[in-house]
Amino acid sequence: MEIIVAKFGGTSIGNGERIRKAAESVVKEYMKGKKVVVVVSAMNKTTDEILKTVDDAIGESITEKQLADIVAMGEITSVRMFASTIESLGVKSEYLDPNMDIWPIITDSNYLNAKVNFELTEAKISELIKVLDQGIIPVLCGFLGKDEDGTLTTLGRGGSDITAFLLGHCLKAEQVIIVTDVGGVMSTDPNRLQSAKKLDKISVEEMRDLATHGAKVLHPHALRYKDPLINAKIIGFEHGDLSAIGTEIIGPAGNHMLKTTALNVEPISVIAVVGEEILTKTGVLSELTDALAKNKINIYGISTGQNSVTLFIDKSLVDHAHEILHEVVVKNDDLSSLSVGSDIAMITVASQDFIDTPGIITRVTEPLRKQKINIVEISSSQTSVVIFVEWTDGKRAYELVRSVLE
Repeated sequence: MEIIVAKFGGTSIGNGERIRKAAESVVKEYMKGKKVVVVVSAMNKTTDEILKTVDDAIGESITEKQLADIVAMGEITSVRMFASTIESLGVKSEYLDPNMDIWPIITDSNYLNAKVNFELTEAKISELIKVLDQGIIPVLCGFLGKDEDGTLTTLGRGGSDITAFLLGHCLKAEQVIIVTDVGGVMSTDPNRLQSAKKLDKISVEEMRDLATHGAKVLHPHALRYKDPLINAKIIGFEHGDLSAIGTEIIGPAGNHMLKTTALNVEPISVIAVVGEEILTKTGVLSELTDALAKNKINIYGISTGQNSVTLFIDKSLVDHAHEILHEVVVKNDDLSSLSVGSDIAMITVASQDFIDTPGIITRVTEPLRKQKINIVEISSSQTSVVIFVEWTDGKRAYELVRSVLE
């Protein structure tokens, strides 16, 4: 029988009418013969209000354990409300919170930003399956966990998304549905641009990077539990229908834990363009990249300095690129010269751990230093690092870097 995990955000259960609409959407899927697991956040702005009250009343003297217990009250209230509403519709439901032995999500003992113990959680999931097999709709607190001693923990703000995808993975669910106050993922923040449009589909990798850089639709850590075989989508609560069309999340393409290391199979060549203080000259970078784009030459990476721009080009196209860029240089008074460097290997590293692990880049590069492998260039975002080394060191560097993530 098909298992669905449906997570309702705070706005989507922000009042009695919305809770009932959400519960009706769950019961509708249940009546189709599906097993439904519900994850709920605290109602609307409950957690924010709790935090403000705590700050006004107690201030900084509160302990992390005490604060975790207090902020958990929003979710603990929500599950009781939601389960009761389902039962008022004639279907058996049970709420689950971390105070119960059956609670499946086990974490470390970081009270306010706990990390999931995946192995222990996966082992505990059998008890949740027993509830489903009895024809019961379980309603679980999002955002919460407990450590091995049974002490309540929280997964950090936005942690309900983590709860939903984690349960989906452990239950081998067919679908994870995130119900929010928007109809899906938008091309940009609609509060900033009215021309924003809803996307029909987005890849896990794109969604992860979007969330990491500030989009509040989904917690980036949630996607580490997105299995390629599990369908996932984000829909708006206004539909009152879990089968509504929203934005489908596709993938991931490779390892479902989103940790990958790749070595470009062909060598990369370096072209350095120099000019006095070109970093401050408007349009110079655009001229260089536009010239290559018009000739369908891809750029693997760009590095800028006060007096130089370095471009990384496929070796097989470097002579053509050199000729094109030379024409730009001789016509532009802000540029003086360019040169072609030696063959370079490109290693791409992607990991969720980069988001909030201090020193992770040092861990990636330190093995190269110990083996006296020089890094020609390095660029990074919050979730990936691209390292350029001499071509002759490429395979050795790749193995060293890969060993860090495994």
